[in-house]
Amino acid sequence: MHTLLLVLLIIVSIALIAVVLLQSGKSAGLSGAISGGAEQLFGKQKARGIDLVLHRLTVVLSVLFFVLTIALSYFGL
Repeated sequence: MHTLLLVLLIIVSIALIAVVLLQSGKSAGLSGAISGGAEQLFGKQKARGIDLVLHRLTVVLSVLFFVLTIALSYFGL
């Protein structure tokens, strides 16, 4: 049981890192802070569908990460 939970935790951790890195940032650092108003004024077009999917997948993977971590600490005793 311990080994199965540990393997699942490693897989979820790698998937969570990948999903977070695939998401687009809200701004591009200092240049995003300067031109942020212009992007909203002119309506920056980006793929909202994939951003929504990545956001939901991040939430699901993070909840799964915490559940697996708590289960691993509980069954590890």
